[in-house]
Amino acid sequence: MLSRLILCCTLLGIAGLGGAEPRNGCKQLRVAFYEDGALFYRAADGGWTGIDKDVVDELARRLGCTIEASVDSRVRIWAGLSGGNLDMSVSALLLPEREKIGRFVPYMTGRNFVLLHKELSGRLHNMASFLADPQYKIAVVKSYKHGRAYEDWLSKLRAQGRVFETADHLSMMRLFKLGRVDAVMATPTTWYPLVRQEQLAGTYSVMDWAPRENMVSGLIVSRQNIDEATVARFSHAIRAMREDGTLRRIFERHTDAERAGQMINF
Repeated sequence: MLSRLILCCTLLGIAGLGGAEPRNGCKQLRVAFYEDGALFYRAADGGWTGIDKDVVDELARRLGCTIEASVDSRVRIWAGLSGGNLDMSVSALLLPEREKIGRFVPYMTGRNFVLLHKELSGRLHNMASFLADPQYKIAVVKSYKHGRAYEDWLSKLRAQGRVFETADHLSMMRLFKLGRVDAVMATPTTWYPLVRQEQLAGTYSVMDWAPRENMVSGLIVSRQNIDEATVARFSHAIRAMREDGTLRRIFERHTDAERAGQMINF
C-alpha cells in the first residue's frame, strides 16, 4: 500500500508536465525499484536494502541528487518509464526496443540459470530434454528477459501452456517451493538470499543451459525526462565506482566475494 501511495504521489507531482524538455541535472530523481533477491529486498529491520538501492544511493551521493523512490512491479515500471512518469529504474537489460524509452548505464553482469527440483537433475540435462517431456512446467517473472537461447526455448514451452508468468520473483519462488512448477528461471542474485536463509538448502539443482549468454544490466534513464549530458554524468560516476572498488564492495555486501568478482566484469 505504501509503495502504491508513493507512486501515486509521483504521478500527481508530474501532472501537467507533458511535452516538457528533458531536465538538465538530477536535483530530484523519481526512481522505481522492484523486489528481486539480492538486488532489492527487505532487511531484518523491515527497511529496503540491496545492490540496486546501494548503487542508486551512492550515485545520488556523488552527484548531489535527491531520490524520490517507489517500489512497483516490473511491468508497471516499464509503463511508467514509457509514459514519462518515472525518471529512472534499475538492473535493466539493454534491448533494441528499450533504447527508444531510455539510455542505459551498465553496472553489473550476470547470467540466467534454470533451477530444478533436485530429484529431476538426473533426467533433465538440457533444454531439449525438458521440452521433450510435456509433464514439466517452468515459472518466470512476467516481462523479464533471459537471453536469446532461453527466450527461444520459453516461446516453445509457452505454446504448449507450460510457462507460469508471475508478477515478481517472490511469487515465482513460492510456486517452486510448493512444487507447483518443476523449474524456474533465475539469476544468482535471485536465489542467493534464499540459499543464505536456508529456505531452499538442499532442495534444488542449478542448471547452466546457456553458458555463453552473459547479460549486462544497469540503469535505464528516461529519454523523455533526463537529458544526455546528465546521463553522461551518471555513466562517469558508475565508472569511478567500479575503479575505486565501491561497486565490488556493494556486490559483496549482498552476495559473496566470488559472485561479486563475476558481476563486476561488465
